[in-house]
Amino acid sequence: MNLRAPAFDHQASDDLAALCKAGGDPLRLNVLRALASDSFGVLELAQIFAVGQSGMSHHLKVLAQADLVATRREGNAIFYRRALPNGRVLGGRLHSALLEEVDGLSLPAEAQARMAVVQRQRAAASEDFFSRMEEKFRAQQDLIAGLPQYRESLLALLDKLSFGQQASALEVGPGDGGFLPELARRFAQVTAQDNSPAMLELARQVCQREQLSNVRLELADALAPTSLRADCVVLNMVLHHFSDPAQALGHLAQRVQPGGSLLVTELCSHNQSWAKEACGDLWLGFEQEDLARWATAAGLVPGESLYVGLRNGFQIQVRHFSRPAGDTHHRSI
Repeated sequence: MNLRAPAFDHQASDDLAALCKAGGDPLRLNVLRALASDSFGVLELAQIFAVGQSGMSHHLKVLAQADLVATRREGNAIFYRRALPNGRVLGGRLHSALLEEVDGLSLPAEAQARMAVVQRQRAAASEDFFSRMEEKFRAQQDLIAGLPQYRESLLALLDKLSFGQQASALEVGPGDGGFLPELARRFAQVTAQDNSPAMLELARQVCQREQLSNVRLELADALAPTSLRADCVVLNMVLHHFSDPAQALGHLAQRVQPGGSLLVTELCSHNQSWAKEACGDLWLGFEQEDLARWATAAGLVPGESLYVGLRNGFQIQVRHFSRPAGDTHHRSI
């Protein structure tokens, strides 16, 4: 009698094997570690890990086939970020455990040094743009998402929050100062910090015209050490100008008083690469999950969010994060 072997569906086991294979290489594990709080292009990762572009492309393909990384196209370039694990699918718990173990690793010192070089290259490009285009910034930024397009949504979220009569606010990167009158009407004391003298001059003109006596303007680096804390910290279309947005959000979160709030208005992830040249953007928006993950890592609790669709195809996310009232610990920044 001819007995036939039973047929098996190998698709599920193949997927699990692909995940195990992807995590079985030291370089790929280090790539996942590098992507913990940032996204990089193929050339940037090749530079960080000192390997050829074709070799890095192969490793990224293996990671992508295992759903360990997700891709986002920016013009002709493809940028990679870590994919979020899904515990409801086969391999999801293994995926989560792998990332948890990876986050306990330290990148080799040489890779950390080369990553810092990549970050400096990004920052230099932004600084060069602003030095040449400061006076045109407002007109260019309005091509994408100006304050009038998200003001009402931001105020709706802000006005749902409860602040005392003596509460303070800090706006980092106020630009031309368009949102300062709204903050001045809602808070006893408002501080606005910007590293651009030209932008602070525009903000000063707004304060003078609107007679905002409770607003203090400071020329300062947003990431410089400071003892300044506020009950409400506001970042409107600022985060995408930092070379390391995850680190920047972590620093700025520490300026929120216990029981206070951080409000972040940003573009959702998009692929309009012209924004980099036209507006000096280092990042083409952000994934919603990334902002929540970075804020949580900084000790904040994600709250309500609003999303504003624009006719030009962009989408704005207005996010609220709170610092627990009992959290009196602040990292050194």
